[in-house]
Amino acid sequence: MSDRLGTEPSLDLGRLHQAIQEEYTAVARDPDRGYHFHTGRPLASLLGYHDDWLEGLPEGSIASFAGTGNPFRIGHLQPGEQVVDVGSGAGLDSLIAAKRVGPDGQVIGVDMTPAMLERARKSAREAGSGHVEFREGLAESLPLPDGWADVVISNGVLNLLPDKLAAFQEMARVLKPSGRLQIGDILVQQAVPEDAKQQIDLWTG
Repeated sequence: MSDRLGTEPSLDLGRLHQAIQEEYTAVARDPDRGYHFHTGRPLASLLGYHDDWLEGLPEGSIASFAGTGNPFRIGHLQPGEQVVDVGSGAGLDSLIAAKRVGPDGQVIGVDMTPAMLERARKSAREAGSGHVEFREGLAESLPLPDGWADVVISNGVLNLLPDKLAAFQEMARVLKPSGRLQIGDILVQQAVPEDAKQQIDLWTG
């Protein structure tokens, strides 16, 4: 929700992280409850995810999908590529990426919400995707070495981050020199008032 890169210094980051985790823990454990944002298979269809992309993927990750865009419309993943999914959630995008890069590729999803990681790991086991791994971590400090990834994807995560610059710097750090970003997210057309940036419920809502 920030209209510029950088951190909002008076925002309580601990409270924000807790609020985001609570919100997405609920989505992971009770995806059909109804939220102020779209979820699941209807959202995937709305965002242009083709049915064949979802074929064979566990329903748990599809049901708890809560993205805001479609990073796969930006470019094609190639067999053998190494992909990082920043804010991987229930793992849907990571599993789609795994199908595209094939067994010679590798996908690492990073998320800060334990319930989403649990859901994603369960789905990866069910799908038999041995070349997908999910790690706990923050977008601003990715648990990956420099220059590892051919592609970084992210879906609906940057809008939740006060320090967007740090997230972009981390994405650049883990990318190979020839690497690329494929991001789907929310943009605002007008500057967000300073007082609104301090309201936790506006970040999560």
